[in-house]
Formats: sequence, structure tokens, C-alpha cells
Amino acid sequence: MKFIVALQTRMEALKAQALGCLKKQEGQNTIEYVLMLVVVVGVAGVAGVLIKNYMPELFEQIKGKITGKMGEM
Repeated sequence: MKFIVALQTRMEALKAQALGCLKKQEGQNTIEYVLMLVVVVGVAGVAGVLIKNYMPELFEQIKGKITGKMGEM
């Protein structure tokens, strides 16, 4: 029985500590970093899609220039 009471007391202490952390502003830095990371990953994803659509044309241009120079040799 003592174990259960001690466990309940410890759980209440952890709950109070967790609620105290939510009220502090220290955790906001972590949230801001996560939001910045989401924005950076989103921008990188959009840039990747745009580059993927543009790259075949670029490679064809490079291939044509190389083939043209090889024909001149």
C-alpha cells in the first residue's frame, strides 16, 4: 500500500513539474526551432520539385552542346 501512495505522490509531482514547464517560456525556443525547420524543409521540398521539372531541359541543352563540340572535332 505504501508503494501505491508513494507512486501516486511521485506522479502528482511529475504532473506539477510538467504543467510548470508548459507555463515557462523556455520551451518556446524549441517550438520556434521546430517551426523554422519545418519551413526550411518545406522550401527545400518545393525547390526540389521545381528543379526536378527544370533539370531534363538543362541536361538536354548540355548534351546538345557536348555533342555539337564533339562533331566539330
